Amino acid sequence: MADKVITMAHGAGGSRMLDLLEEVVFPALGRSACPDAEDAAALLLDEAKPGFRLAYTTDSFVVKPLFFPGGDIGKLAVCGTVNDLCMRGAKPLYLAMGLILEEGLSFQVLERILRSAGEWAERAGVRVVAGDTKVVEKGAADGMYVNTSGVGIIPPGREVSIRGARPGDMLLVSGSVGDHETAVLSRREGFGFLTEVESDCAPLNGLVEAMLGEGEVHALRDPTRGGLAASLKEMASASGVALEVREADIPVREEVRAFCEVLGLDPLLLANEGKLLAAVPESSAPAVLEAMRAHPLGREAAVIGRVLEGRGGEVSLLTPLGSSRLLRMPSGEHFPRIC
Repeated sequence: MADKVITMAHGAGGSRMLDLLEEVVFPALGRSACPDAEDAAALLLDEAKPGFRLAYTTDSFVVKPLFFPGGDIGKLAVCGTVNDLCMRGAKPLYLAMGLILEEGLSFQVLERILRSAGEWAERAGVRVVAGDTKVVEKGAADGMYVNTSGVGIIPPGREVSIRGARPGDMLLVSGSVGDHETAVLSRREGFGFLTEVESDCAPLNGLVEAMLGEGEVHALRDPTRGGLAASLKEMASASGVALEVREADIPVREEVRAFCEVLGLDPLLLANEGKLLAAVPESSAPAVLEAMRAHPLGREAAVIGRVLEGRGGEVSLLTPLGSSRLLRMPSGEHFPRIC
């Protein structure tokens, strides 16, 4: 195509839009894409037998900058939607992708992002089956935004829910927390001299299947915006239980800890995009933990606490000094645009 940047004509529904889709978008997404000319995809769900349930989710991604250490908005959109499906115990199958493109965005940037999205969709074993493209005026979209919706299958008998934590369960986290927000902030705010941490952005479906294959899992949550602190509070509130967490057992990279100390941040409030929190029966915890540590995305998995009888929504954090404090839900974000 003669144009090297997005123009308003590319969002007008005519031949220029078709050129954009056929010459840039579909080829860049690669083998993960199976587009057609319909307004809706007709999908064959081979596993949709009696007892199977559909899982559906949707999310929008507005990260700034578009590229950050360890990822980009395309990878983030695919992994974020896959992970939301996984947190219900679903096997992700299909994605729809909506692109909001800013006038003046270069084709080179767009293709790079879409190639990344296609690569990570293929790695996660999902297909991009539908989508939409809109163009907005220059200055209206920070380059581009991405909306993704996902469909997956929940096998019979699998009950994983944020409401599923029960007294006696052990709390497991799959690895170090705070990596994603540290990576994004260090790039956007010019704090690269403080840290070289990469985002943990990754699809968690392989890790979740490994966990479910070894033992019972009652509840899952991926600690994105609001970090581990928000996920703990959400799980406690939704399940009507109290949680007790040992601060010293929560994995935090030294680089992230130092970054937080310099800026006055709390690593438990920082977003993650490739970690999960799980509530697991005590009898299943050793096998599930072993399965997590055997997986590339769970090598740093740790038991960080337990589920107790008590006031629903209460989370107690045991400090290294032996004292205890109540963990509170964050009231907002330290900085905007981290996912």
